[in-house]
Amino acid sequence: MTFQDIFKSSFLENVASISIFDMVLAMVLAFAIGMFIFLIYKKTFAGVMYSSTFGVTLVALTMISTLVILAVTSNVVLSLGMVGALSIVRFRTAIKEPLDIAFLFWSIAVGIVLAAGMIPLAVFGSVAIGVFLLIFANKKSHVNPYIVVIRCADHDSEAAATEFLRKQVQRLVVKSKTVQKGSVELNAEVRMRDDNTDFINILSEMTGVTNAVLVSYNGDYMG
Repeated sequence: MTFQDIFKSSFLENVASISIFDMVLAMVLAFAIGMFIFLIYKKTFAGVMYSSTFGVTLVALTMISTLVILAVTSNVVLSLGMVGALSIVRFRTAIKEPLDIAFLFWSIAVGIVLAAGMIPLAVFGSVAIGVFLLIFANKKSHVNPYIVVIRCADHDSEAAATEFLRKQVQRLVVKSKTVQKGSVELNAEVRMRDDNTDFINILSEMTGVTNAVLVSYNGDYMG
């Protein structure tokens, strides 16, 4: 075995398997589309607390998936090893917003499509998904569920407040009722007719009503 035979390996042969132009073009496009995904996420975010790190993760995930697929498409043996290596990875971070899952899959899909050389599909698909999310993700609707919390002094004031509330909203469903001596607390899910919330002010000023609270929620009630 000569000195040249030691360094003659498949590792060195794979150095030129992907051209510099292809690598630069794929990574630049991945960064550009990743930034587009990040901007759409920022525009459509409707959660409680905005996380800038998640937006940066979307850009990085697009570039990382592009990098991985570029390597996989250049070497069949490497693709088998990559599958085995990635199969042991476990993610424990909880996804708080259901829409965040769509953004994660969007970033991964774009990286795969770009690395496969389907640039028009990646660009057109990203634009179509972005327009769809801009139209529907931030669409406000007055039929979104709300929770009304009413604290009353007695049964009569509770009945009067409930009757008044039924006339002001489109739908009312009692979720829970807590009764203590001299106090009745009622939690009800309501669907409003419009965006006007002045009825809560009137409700809080009714005789026997201690306070009234209107809270928007995502439909998951914990009783």
